[in-house]
Amino acid sequence: MTTPPTDVRRAQLTEGLGAVRARIAEACRSAGRDPAEVGLTVVTKYFPASDVALLAELGVRDVGENKHQEAADKRPAVAQLRGADDLRWHFIGGLQSNKTAAVARWADVVESVDRTKLVSRLATGAAERDAPLDVLVQVSLDAPGAQGRAGADPDDVPALTAAIAGAESLRLRGVMGVAPLGEDPAGAFTRLAEVAEAVRRDHPGATWVSAGMSGDLEQAVAAGATHVRVGSAVLGPRPVIK
Repeated sequence: MTTPPTDVRRAQLTEGLGAVRARIAEACRSAGRDPAEVGLTVVTKYFPASDVALLAELGVRDVGENKHQEAADKRPAVAQLRGADDLRWHFIGGLQSNKTAAVARWADVVESVDRTKLVSRLATGAAERDAPLDVLVQVSLDAPGAQGRAGADPDDVPALTAAIAGAESLRLRGVMGVAPLGEDPAGAFTRLAEVAEAVRRDHPGATWVSAGMSGDLEQAVAAGATHVRVGSAVLGPRPVIK
């Protein structure tokens, strides 16, 4: 993929960001919510460090990555381009046991913790940080018995959140979910909202609900999402990696 000139790319990103922020504002208006209640995480998987630096210039403060090694290399590259490291980096991909501690060393937020055995490894990596690592539990929103997106079964969430809350180097922030393919996302996000409410009863500080992407952010906002994760609607088609 040929990278367009900086001024052209800045214009493209400005347009994409403006459109997504307008969608969030309209979704909040329809739901009777304040747009300030909904944060935007721009998913920059496969996009170059130069794009992330431009996004930061345009006011983006949260970026999401799916691949450990890509993100571990990209974060210092972005900091070098900008002369600053003031973005908040979210890991939103599937966690591999052997890379979990390494993810905790560069990520500011890990959104995809879906099994208890990952907690101790995440805590080990996070213990090397100056501050606790923010963590979300990824909840499976599939119908019972269906095989689809990753995530913890809702029945397993209480034990998982308790383990995270009990780890000194971790800070439980809330839950994350991805709507199943082929299903009305509104129903899936309603189920996530119910799990989120149960989590808050046990952990009042766990207020984050990360849900909604380019195609379904409106339904997520209507169901109470506090953060949406948007990639292609801001950045355009994802580069082809050969």
